[in-house]
Amino acid sequence: MTAREATGRFAIPSKLGRFAAYGLAGWCAEVLFTGIHDFIRTRDPRLPSRSSIWMFGIYGLCQPLYEPLHDALRRRNAPLPVRAAAYGVGFLGVEYATGRILRRVLGAAPWDYGYARRHLHGLIRPDYFPIWAAAGIALEPLHDVLAGRAS
Repeated sequence: MTAREATGRFAIPSKLGRFAAYGLAGWCAEVLFTGIHDFIRTRDPRLPSRSSIWMFGIYGLCQPLYEPLHDALRRRNAPLPVRAAAYGVGFLGVEYATGRILRRVLGAAPWDYGYARRHLHGLIRPDYFPIWAAAGIALEPLHDVLAGRAS
């Protein structure tokens, strides 16, 4: 099987299907991240992880927000540092905006970074910028597979 055949095999043509795929991928990544993060902080070998049902939709926003950005950066042949910076800023912006919306609607966001040394209204941590930038780069091949493009 060629790379093109393998990529096409996992393509999800519908936007709603890709929304769900990003939602599930984001949930899985968050569970891994929180488990590892808390293990480093507490050494709890059970690796307790956490997320929120709201995060499915937030991660699903990669379909209408990330995909067009990735496509635009690809058309411009943007270098890796430019793409990483765009993704990092974009993810922090979405995290802040969705956190504000959820606070207004629910009274609290599913996350609270108020304990951190550096944070903006407890909704984003600037020191997570490199993590979000790396996540954006890591999503490029996933987007290509979901869209049916050979990478």
